[in-house]
Amino acid sequence: MIDLNHSQNLAVRPRAGCFHELFVLPVLMMAGLGLMMLAGQVTAQTFTDLYSFSGGGWPYGGLVLSGKTLYGTARGGGSSGSGTVFAINTDAKGFTNLHSFAAGSGEYPYITNSDGVDPSGLVLSGNVLYATAFTGGISGNGTVFAVNTDGTSFRVLHSFFYNDGSSPSALVISADNTLYGTANYGGSLGRGTVFKVNTDGTGFSTLYSFTALSSSYPYTNSDGASPNGLILSSNTLYGTTTDGGSSGNGTVFALGTNGTGFTNLHNFEVVRAEAGGLIVSGNILYGTVLGYQLGFDSGVNYGSVFRINTDSTGFTNLIGFGEASRARRGIDCSQLILSGNTLYVVVSWVPNEFAGEYATTGEVFAFNTDGTGFSTLYWFPAYSFGEGPVGPAGLILSGNTLYGTENVNRTIFSISFPLQLTITPSGTNLILSWPTNYAGFDYSGYTLQSTTNLGSPVWTTNSPTPVVVNGQLAVTNPISGTQQFFRLSQ
Repeated sequence: MIDLNHSQNLAVRPRAGCFHELFVLPVLMMAGLGLMMLAGQVTAQTFTDLYSFSGGGWPYGGLVLSGKTLYGTARGGGSSGSGTVFAINTDAKGFTNLHSFAAGSGEYPYITNSDGVDPSGLVLSGNVLYATAFTGGISGNGTVFAVNTDGTSFRVLHSFFYNDGSSPSALVISADNTLYGTANYGGSLGRGTVFKVNTDGTGFSTLYSFTALSSSYPYTNSDGASPNGLILSSNTLYGTTTDGGSSGNGTVFALGTNGTGFTNLHNFEVVRAEAGGLIVSGNILYGTVLGYQLGFDSGVNYGSVFRINTDSTGFTNLIGFGEASRARRGIDCSQLILSGNTLYVVVSWVPNEFAGEYATTGEVFAFNTDGTGFSTLYWFPAYSFGEGPVGPAGLILSGNTLYGTENVNRTIFSISFPLQLTITPSGTNLILSWPTNYAGFDYSGYTLQSTTNLGSPVWTTNSPTPVVVNGQLAVTNPISGTQQFFRLSQ
C-alpha cells in the first residue's frame, strides 16, 4: 500500500486545515513478502465545491487569498440585492458576508445609493480590501471602496461622476498605497478612463481619457475604448480595451503612472481582449482574447492566449482555444495565471461536441509559455443556454490548488492536483518514482518516507537520495521481506 500525504490537499491521514481525499485504488500483495504496493498511478484531481450561493447573487469576479482565507465579491444578493463582499476559509468553513451593499433607486445601469452596486475588481493590501462597484454611488456611475478583512470600517473612497469615469471594473495597488483602475465608460469623450486614487480616498485624478470612436462601423479610433483589464509593473500600467483601435476590436496599451506616455502596443484585428486576462513577466505581456460566436458552422473565432513584448514587438498567438482545447470553440475566457513557465487559463461559454452544440460549460487548462505542453486540468459540466451567467470566472493559484468561482451554479470551488507515486518491481528491488513536475506544479521538493506500521506509524526518510530519470524522481530499494508503507511528504 502507498500512503500519499501532501501538505496542501491530499492525504490518507488528514492534517488540520487541509483538503483531503482518500483514493480507493487497486493493490497487489506480493506473496511471502507482506509488501502491498500500488498498481498504476494516481492521476485524478480533487474538485471541491467550497460554497454555493443561495437567495440571489453570484460570485462574478475573481478571488484573493490571504493565508487560509479567500475573499471575493458577489453581484446581486445580500440584504438589498445590490451585492456583497465575502470571506470563506479554504477548508469551506466560516463563510461571512463582510459587507452588503445598500438598496438603490433608479434604472440600471444608473442606480444610485450610498455605497455602490455590483462590486468587482477586488485587491488586498494588509488587512484592507479595495474594490470597485460597477454602478451605484451618488450619481449611479460606480464607486471605489475599502473594507477591512473583518468587515469593519467600510468606506467609499470615490464616487464617480460621468466626466471622471463610469462603470469601473479593474483595480490594482502600488507599493506606495496608490490605487489605479479603469472605468469602462465616461471621461471627456465617453469612451472610458484610467484613474488613480490614494487608499485614504484623497488625490483622485483621471490619468487618461480614451478618444472618440468613428461614427460608423467598425467604430475605430487611435487608442481603444472601454478599458477593462489593468496590471502594474514598476511605474507603468498595462491594460486592454474591448473596443476601438484600428479595427474596432480593442487594443493593448501602456501608460505611465503619472498619466504620461500613453502607447497603443497592439490593435486586435478580429477578436477582442478579455477583462482580467492580462499578466506581465519581465518584459513580456500575456493575455487572453475573446472569441466571437457568429454561428455554429462558420465565421467563428475561437479566442486565444497571446504574448507581446512591452515594447510592442513580438506579438504572437500562443494557443487558440479551438485548436488545443477539448472544446470545439472557446467563446469566452477569463483570468490568466502564470507560475514558473506554466500558464493556466479558464475558458467559459464553450459549445462543445461532448455536451451538444447548444450547451455551455467551461474548462481549466495549462500549457507552457512557448505554447507547447497543452493539458486539460478540469472540464466543467454542461448547461443549456439561458441559465444565467455562464461558466467559471476568476481563478487564482496557491501551491498545487486552483481556486475559482463558477456562475451557473453560483459556487466557489477548488481544484487540487495530487502528484503521482508509482512502485515498480525490478528483480529483487523496488523502484519508487514520482514526477518532478505534474500539471505545471513542481514536486521536486517532496521527501519519500516509509513506515512498517500504520497503526502507530513512525515515518522515516527513505534512502538513498532520489535521482532524476526522464523527468521522474526515482529511488531504488531492495525488497526487505517486511511490509512497508510509503508516502511523499513536504
